[in-house]
Amino acid sequence: MKLLTALLLIALVAMIAKTYLLSFRFQSPEDYAGTGPEFILNKHLSGEFLSEGLIFGPDGKMANSFTAKMVGEWNGSTGTLSEEFTYSNGVAQNRKWYLTLGPDNTFTATADDLIGEAKGTVSGSTVQLEYEIILPESAGGHVLKATDWMYLTSSGVIMNKSEMRKFGLKAAELIATMRPVP
Repeated sequence: MKLLTALLLIALVAMIAKTYLLSFRFQSPEDYAGTGPEFILNKHLSGEFLSEGLIFGPDGKMANSFTAKMVGEWNGSTGTLSEEFTYSNGVAQNRKWYLTLGPDNTFTATADDLIGEAKGTVSGSTVQLEYEIILPESAGGHVLKATDWMYLTSSGVIMNKSEMRKFGLKAAELIATMRPVP
């Protein structure tokens, strides 16, 4: 009986360690320092983009998909990223991010559906952004903590992965591409 209890305890500790130490949410910008191509926010989020993505619910199943047209515009250290989403369930959504470059490869961002200011870091070929988002009433109006990672590929395509959590538990996940319009 003691052996079974010990094995169960070891398995539980291993699961917790994997969840909290070896997962998406525990990567850091320092992990990507020196990687390339170098992500330059006001260069690589400038111009027109086409985006396609999938949204997964808390059960891990795809809940929705989307396409989006995006336009990034910059004036010195401030910029906007306008987004026009069309979801597979027929819903359309327009969003606009307001971005401000800061010191030491940091930046801040705001949008109408955020609480406060998002905090971002650019490192090597990546961007990390953390914020609290308010879902539309049609999606329950919940406030979720989001962690976005964007990865710049050598072809100029940006791969985006986001996790949204409530009470520390994963509530949704998003995977998307952002392709510059030639």
